[in-house]
Amino acid sequence: MPDLTPDEVLEELQPIFREVLGDEGLTVKRSSNAMNTPNWDSLAHIDLIEMVERHFKVKFGLGELQDLKEVGDLVDLILEKEG
Repeated sequence: MPDLTPDEVLEELQPIFREVLGDEGLTVKRSSNAMNTPNWDSLAHIDLIEMVERHFKVKFGLGELQDLKEVGDLVDLILEKEG
């Protein structure tokens, strides 16, 4: 998936978050995080990371994951990994 824009990455994340969090109407934004998104708990977080890694064919290190505070950080990390 070469040369994706941040908006395109965010768009591709939508169905992953909807599936994992069990909410077909969910729309995640760059500012979305576990505190302001229903059903996003620690177990869901693990599933989200696993599905994101599989979808974008990237692998995150533990240190990188600890720095993720919101969806925008995840988008930026995906773009960094793909670059």
